[in-house]
Amino acid sequence: MEEVVIKANHRQVVGKKVKVLRREGILPAVVYGHNVDSIPISLDMREASRTLDRLSPSALVVVDVDGEQHYTLVRDKQRNPILGSILHVDFQAVSLDEMVRADLNIKIVGVAPAVETYLGIVVPSLEQVSIECLPKDLPDRIEADISGLIEIGDSLLVKDLLVPDGVEILSDPEEVVVVVIAQAVEEEIEVEEVEIEEDLEPEVIERGKREEEEAGEEEGVDEEE
Repeated sequence: MEEVVIKANHRQVVGKKVKVLRREGILPAVVYGHNVDSIPISLDMREASRTLDRLSPSALVVVDVDGEQHYTLVRDKQRNPILGSILHVDFQAVSLDEMVRADLNIKIVGVAPAVETYLGIVVPSLEQVSIECLPKDLPDRIEADISGLIEIGDSLLVKDLLVPDGVEILSDPEEVVVVVIAQAVEEEIEVEEVEIEEDLEPEVIERGKREEEEAGEEEGVDEEE
């Protein structure tokens, strides 16, 4: 379990006025949750952003508010839609003795034999799973071992994922995590060559004969007249 400490101060400025804080290099945030009334706090923008950007979704964060420590999970990070910078953070306070829920990233590990044998393609279908456990048992991620995918069409389901002791997966056990598919085969289209001259020659010859015969018949009529 990853655990980090972030220093914070009580924040008096709230609402739209927090824009002033951001211009001063201060990141507004809030702590709420287990036995904690909502506490507006402020963080050092540069230091907090650097720390938060490297955290996994399950990281346990100790928020030190003027010397008072709160064990928390990062529940929301609001970002500037253009710059991507963090604008606001929600920390949910948790009890170390009570179960918590979190969404963990899935990391694919191993090599699928179907890839080497049949040149299959491994296609991920699920990026995260929901889990429940004590804060101390929170893993950084859930690993999906694909070394058992032998044939094209083989898949790994949520129920096949291995998790540490004390961790329960809440996601649908039948949901597909990853599947091996065959490579697309490009169909070769054979284009038939059309020999225009050969196709047209009999028609031209036949039309020429008809024209000669018609001309002969017309001459015969003239002579009789």
